[in-house]
Amino acid sequence: MGYVAIKGGADAINGAERAMEILRTAEGEQGEPLTLSAIEHQLRLLTSRVVSEGGLYHPKLAALAIKQAQGDTLEAAFALRAYRSTKPRLLETPPQDTRKMRLIRRISSAFKDIPGGQMLGPTFDYALRLMRLDLATERPEDFRKIAGSFLARSPNAPVADSFPKVVDTLRAEGLLPPLHSRQCDPFDVTREPLVFPVPRSAALATMARAETGSLLAIAYSSMRGYGDIHPTIAELRVGYLPIELPHPVTGEMTEAGEVLVTECEVVAMYEADSAGKRPTFTLGYGACFGHNEVKAISMAILDRSLQKGMADGPANPSEDPEFVLLHVDGVDAMGFASHYKMPHYVTFQSDMDRLRTTQKAHDQALEPSPHQTERAAQ
Repeated sequence: MGYVAIKGGADAINGAERAMEILRTAEGEQGEPLTLSAIEHQLRLLTSRVVSEGGLYHPKLAALAIKQAQGDTLEAAFALRAYRSTKPRLLETPPQDTRKMRLIRRISSAFKDIPGGQMLGPTFDYALRLMRLDLATERPEDFRKIAGSFLARSPNAPVADSFPKVVDTLRAEGLLPPLHSRQCDPFDVTREPLVFPVPRSAALATMARAETGSLLAIAYSSMRGYGDIHPTIAELRVGYLPIELPHPVTGEMTEAGEVLVTECEVVAMYEADSAGKRPTFTLGYGACFGHNEVKAISMAILDRSLQKGMADGPANPSEDPEFVLLHVDGVDAMGFASHYKMPHYVTFQSDMDRLRTTQKAHDQALEPSPHQTERAAQ
């Protein structure tokens, strides 16, 4: 069977797209389309995942991508990145100070009491993992009742605008190495290919856009023993980070807006004394758009693993920069996996021809020769 061009392919493709639309509207005339506001706020953790993996902080567009992709986070992140690539880059922000975050959640597993206090904030961590069957029949008025009850019970005590960092306390005690004053331009993973070895900024930028499950899987391998990073969370923060830009006229730093960010700093085992340096704890860092604590923690663990691998040579997959950074991008991985659905008629025809030739040679090798047949007859 040779390769034959299929006629009517465009009609079939258009039909497949229409079939997806039919499934999206399967409720029929009685159904109501999802609003972008409902997706953005009621599925806020899903929206957070897409803005992070899409590399574009735009919750409304992320909600639109989720609706378009019918909940497929990889497809939604793909669409968001594609949209981002069509927009001009106007300027680059200077480094932003996360100490200025307007926090909604802040915890530390390293200390019971931290400067400013623990702030549990919105989390599932302390709730029972049980199905809430009452949500199946939830009504619009239930929304208003919950919101009103929360506001009525909210304390009137003022909340601090910002909180000190736990790692600053550790540095002040000499338990962490001091910050390097030298600044270098960050690696732009959207414009430059990864050519190993890469700087730490390239690793952090790649992981900030990485797929959550991929980061978690490789970080989990390190936690289980395929690595040497067993960290303690010095501080996990979720909040709104003010974005400051230089004013176009005065040049003074001016707040242009804020983005929801999750940040995690983990402290790992201290490094032994070498070359006369004082032993200190080591630090891993993770940060991503949106509210995604698992991703930030996984990223911080892998950041420390990769630092160890870059310094001493990788002893495990989680310490190998090339292995980690080339396998955590969900859009890349999805694209490669999905390309197998495309036509491979010619290459598979070649595989079949080679297999048939090999089978024929194999069968001929097993056939007895005429001399052997004659001797068997005697």
